Amino acid sequence: MSWLDFWGLLLSYVYAFGLLLVVEQIGKKARWPNFVTRKIIHIGAGLWTWAILFLFDHWYIGVIPFATFIVLNYVFYRQQTFKAMDGEKESPGTVYFAISITVLFLIGWRHSANDSLYLILPPIMTMTWGDAMASLIGKFQGKHHYTFWGSTKSVEGSVMMFVFSFLAIGLSLLILRNAHLDMHLQMISAAKIWGTGAIVGLLATIIEALSPAGTDNLFVPLLSAAALYFLI
Repeated sequence: MSWLDFWGLLLSYVYAFGLLLVVEQIGKKARWPNFVTRKIIHIGAGLWTWAILFLFDHWYIGVIPFATFIVLNYVFYRQQTFKAMDGEKESPGTVYFAISITVLFLIGWRHSANDSLYLILPPIMTMTWGDAMASLIGKFQGKHHYTFWGSTKSVEGSVMMFVFSFLAIGLSLLILRNAHLDMHLQMISAAKIWGTGAIVGLLATIIEALSPAGTDNLFVPLLSAAALYFLI
């Protein structure tokens, strides 16, 4: 383990627990409902995946933070440690999200020029932004509801899921291409990137709509990555 790996681990855990504690306290004082604080934490955790790319010398050290949070999030969920993240009626979606992030990094990241980052960051950002905005807009503005597998969602939320998934995928692919972080994307045109964003965004919306409560955190990133693999 190098010094960069050491500091990467330290910063990752400080960030994760700091995010939980800060949002927990702000949520209590501001009287935010649980679904708001939960999604803020969801977004914050997802965005940290970008930092992981630059904080470690060795990929197998870099996957440790999210891998350990599979176990930690399960313990937090069972013990109801952080009310801002796990309400009594919430599913273990935070556990599934940590699993999907860990699996994607194990599949596509070796900290080398041949990394397939397009299989990691865009699918994670799809879940980070698409799911969060679908939930928030659906809760506040959703008026037309539907139910699959015992999980009730709104048409308004699903529209937001598509819009933010489309934007998240397209922008993530453009960043990876233009910053030369993924050589697989160097010959891909902007038109194809946005077209891919639309197709995968629609797929992610359908998956999110059909997934039982909480399991969208697992199925959306992994199946979106599979779709990106075949399209790109």
